[in-house]
Amino acid sequence: MGLCLRYLSHFTANVILLVFVLSTLTFTSTEAYDPLDPNGNITIKWDIISWTPDGYVAAVTMFNFQKFRHIQEPGWTLGWTWAKNEVIWSMAGAKTTQHGNCSKYTEYAPHSCKKDPSVVDLLPGTPYNYQIANCCKGGVLSSLLQDPSSAASEFQLSVGESGTNKKTVKVPRNFTLKAPGPGYTCGPAKIVKPTIFITADGRRVTRAMMTWNVTCKYSQFLAQKTPNCCVSLSTFYNETIVPCPSCACGCQNNSPLSGSCVDQKSPRLDSVSSPSKKNTSPLVQCTSHMCPIQVHWHLKLNDKDNWRVNVMVTNFNYRMNYTQWNMVIQHPDLVNLTQIFSFNYKLLAPYADIYDAAMLWGVKGHNDNLLQAGRLGNVQSDILFRKDSSTFTSGKGWAFPRRIYFNGDNCVMPPPDAYPYLPHTG
Repeated sequence: MGLCLRYLSHFTANVILLVFVLSTLTFTSTEAYDPLDPNGNITIKWDIISWTPDGYVAAVTMFNFQKFRHIQEPGWTLGWTWAKNEVIWSMAGAKTTQHGNCSKYTEYAPHSCKKDPSVVDLLPGTPYNYQIANCCKGGVLSSLLQDPSSAASEFQLSVGESGTNKKTVKVPRNFTLKAPGPGYTCGPAKIVKPTIFITADGRRVTRAMMTWNVTCKYSQFLAQKTPNCCVSLSTFYNETIVPCPSCACGCQNNSPLSGSCVDQKSPRLDSVSSPSKKNTSPLVQCTSHMCPIQVHWHLKLNDKDNWRVNVMVTNFNYRMNYTQWNMVIQHPDLVNLTQIFSFNYKLLAPYADIYDAAMLWGVKGHNDNLLQAGRLGNVQSDILFRKDSSTFTSGKGWAFPRRIYFNGDNCVMPPPDAYPYLPHTG
């Protein structure tokens, strides 16, 4: 069994990039939750590579086809229910969280005998003999636009007591994906055309014995019942800052130490001075909006040829460093964006050639890690637009974004009648 996995690991390393491209041809698309990413999903592809005396060896690949939503620490957990009495003899590139009852096996204990196993990725630095290509990222998956090379994760498993051909093998049921919490709903496994594998030198073509796909879609409402970000606004011509709406993500309890939030001067901060991987529920700084993330949009300059804004993202969550964060902005003038100074960006056109959205994210190694609440818990950049005199106006809220998303989740905007207004003398 170990020889099968070692051979498969070497084989997979040579073909995984080509498989990524070819496999997209067989994925089926269903209705999306997100209008800015109508075809976004996470697809799990299960390829049976070879048969064994009591089952098969399979490669399971998870592709993140979402443009701007990624899976961050502590990573994904994939689950399913076996259709029969299958066991997992061995795994590479991942592991199950529970062993299950394997007492009937006396000579060699399977890796897992659970009827409904839960699988997690291995951590970076895992010994080489347990690794395969595209594994061992701690369950972190990049969004498709942000870093396509890190948008896939793979593991291999040897399944026993399952049947040894296409007629006797049954697909698993009830797939679940936690990333790391709820939010994703997975459809049933669908048998599709077997995946085609082409070696790196292009001189040999093989195919899987059997392939099925599972498509998982995201819902912000399932992920959390309340929003997790809000937007505030300001301009150079108005001294007043329009704050995030009160109670945008929740309201403070009567006491700031009651558990809903922590005051900056609270002694409790000593116990949450570093992010916790065991507890991912937000512990936020006490504010009027109670949001883990605040995005501030400041209209900074308006001259003859250009207009300029400053965008700042502040982390109020004491338990979370937001790795590989990103932000999507909807504004009708993004087609005239000429320069962004401290972030990466890419225009989005979810509907034909209408470029009214753009994705922004940090520069790798510089500001792609939004640190937990504190002195360094923010990132910012100026954005320069070319002025189109036929459309630009400082009035009626035109210069402000229509909608902002942080890590794929919709942020609460101030009400339109609260937007900064032009002074009467202007």
